[in-house]
Amino acid sequence: MKLGDIRNILRSQERLTRESVDLSEREPIGYSIDSRSIRAGELFFAIEGDNYDGHRFVEDALRRGALAAVVSSDYLSSSSAAGIDVDAWFLPVRDTLTALQETAAAVRRSWSGREVAITGSAGKTSTKELAASALARSGRVNKTAGNLNNDYGLPLSILKMESDGAHAADFDYAVLEMGMNHKGEIARLANIAPPDVGVVTNVAPVHLEFFGSIEEIADAKAELVVGIKSGGSAVLNADDELVAKMKRLRSDIRVRTFGINRDADVRARRIEDKGILGTRFALQTPRGEVELRLRLAGRHQIYNALAAAAAADLCETPLEAIAAALEEASSPKMRGEILRFAEGFTLVDDSYNSNPRALFELVSTIAATAGFNRRIVVAGEMLELGVTGAELHRETGGRIAGVGIDLIIGVRGLARELIEGAHKAGMNVERAVFCETPEQAAEMIAREAKSGDLILVKGSRGVKTEVVVEGLKQQFRETESRASGS
Repeated sequence: MKLGDIRNILRSQERLTRESVDLSEREPIGYSIDSRSIRAGELFFAIEGDNYDGHRFVEDALRRGALAAVVSSDYLSSSSAAGIDVDAWFLPVRDTLTALQETAAAVRRSWSGREVAITGSAGKTSTKELAASALARSGRVNKTAGNLNNDYGLPLSILKMESDGAHAADFDYAVLEMGMNHKGEIARLANIAPPDVGVVTNVAPVHLEFFGSIEEIADAKAELVVGIKSGGSAVLNADDELVAKMKRLRSDIRVRTFGINRDADVRARRIEDKGILGTRFALQTPRGEVELRLRLAGRHQIYNALAAAAAADLCETPLEAIAAALEEASSPKMRGEILRFAEGFTLVDDSYNSNPRALFELVSTIAATAGFNRRIVVAGEMLELGVTGAELHRETGGRIAGVGIDLIIGVRGLARELIEGAHKAGMNVERAVFCETPEQAAEMIAREAKSGDLILVKGSRGVKTEVVVEGLKQQFRETESRASGS
């Protein structure tokens, strides 16, 4: 896609400075909203956020080699623009975020491949990775990088198809995450990139800071189903009542269900749980059944695998290829990575994020893993739970106390309530303790860790429980690591 094409999409009149030449026939090598990481030849979008303004960094982006900059019309008449003394090509627009989204939407409209969009309270990234891996067995896949799943992340993910010399026509599939923490956000994302296949993994009490109830969260997630192209397909969790109800929203799409406990189109049967070593089960689909071993730990990862398998099956990926992809799968860093130390203890690093359901599921996996002397949980505060946060922490602490954990260390803020819940459920004060900071928790676990221990570290991103993991890496000798699950 050339700059001239983008100019036309945005209905912009380019502005030149100094000796700048006509760049309309040039193709950006990529798209960026961050002047710190921009590469020479990329198109820079000066996004205006709540706490920052990308226009402050336009000159920096140009000096680093940006091909051109998409800026607000007001910026060009400002003193900041007048002071730029580098050769530049500008595309002025009314709103730069809208411009980024319109550029991506134009790419999506012109592309004839199949899009799989994934949302849910937990498991989006793991499901995205599993689905992308399965679809890669039958075509070229573009996928969301990391968890770039919001108003600017989704457009940037789509624009990867028009980066580094590639074009959208080169790709057969796009696997995209769609995240939200407010009503209407997924509807906006689905409008930018209407999916052929929409996957809803689950609905859980997360982002309650912004919603009045879990039912309101379900309504926000259901916006993905509403946004599916007519004639497309929805992949829904049959074991989650709030998700299963979403099949009533549309009569013009196909519904493919997945689950373990209830009758579903895609099911896991004869499950053999091996704790942090993963699971074995029979994957049953409308096109047949196959036995496989999933290296990702936890029952929640079976659900993620089933959702991915259902999406890939709808895209006509052979069952044997789906199974092979699932068997080879590993999770991203900080999402269930297993670290082994020469001193004889094992660490499960799941410090990327947390919520009550995900924490308890992974704690249950730790508790069910044989071959260890003690099981220790470092649980960071779970954020964005709103007015129910304290209650949910206490409830989760009580549930953890009942599954056979030897030591719980709560980290920061409302994690104190989690520890209180564990105390009320019968754990004594020596076995359930609270630390104000992750640094304090790192010092404690470094003193506590012994040969034969299995340690889980999990917490919301803002709590920075990865500090605990890094502390152990600095004080002890890591001997082996293997991605497991999250």
